[in-house]
Amino acid sequence: MKRGKKYVEAAKVVDRATLYDVPEAISLVKKVAVAKFDETIEAHIKTGCDGRHADQQIRGAVVLPHGTGKTVRVLVFAKNAKADEAQAAGADYVGAEELIPKIQNEGWLDFDVVVATPDMMGVVGRLGRVLGPKGLMPNPKAGTVTMDVAKAIADIKAGKIEYRLDKTNIVHVPLGKASFTEEQLSENFQTLMSAIIKAKPSALKGQYLRSITLTSTMGPGVKVNPIRFM
Repeated sequence: MKRGKKYVEAAKVVDRATLYDVPEAISLVKKVAVAKFDETIEAHIKTGCDGRHADQQIRGAVVLPHGTGKTVRVLVFAKNAKADEAQAAGADYVGAEELIPKIQNEGWLDFDVVVATPDMMGVVGRLGRVLGPKGLMPNPKAGTVTMDVAKAIADIKAGKIEYRLDKTNIVHVPLGKASFTEEQLSENFQTLMSAIIKAKPSALKGQYLRSITLTSTMGPGVKVNPIRFM
């Protein structure tokens, strides 16, 4: 794969064989974020879990103290008083059955997170094939299936992110923007890692954290030493 000149230059700064301490890794990942836009900083955490087993799944949510720097669009499936509550709490879109054809047939996906009241999950379940693969399906573990829609919306807008294993047993999550200070990124990272450590499945045998890599949208990966999180 041919890399651009900026990427090649940035990659020279990072030693791919080195496992960096957190402060140095964050400093480096900011340094190599040289695109003309405010790049997103992400963490990619490779685990020793086998997500094919239900008792080795990792899924949850955590509120990052400094948010992600992204304006999150929230869609809420609710009716009557709960729909009014969602509107008042700042949901970007609120609806019920009438949204099904819009999403299913018209391909409308102008939202980043979906929240639903428990009584609406029968309706939302019909969108499983569309929302599931995109990681948008509401889930009680992530706090997105709830009667307290106002709190769910407030948390999401404040910087709540979901984390879950992908098919290769890696967790991919945004940590913030390249414009964040090193302290802000560090606090977000430590908060995320605390949640990931707590989520360690009791059924797991062997090493939990295989590798941790920080990247910016267009920059090279910077490996973090996972030993201090063991």
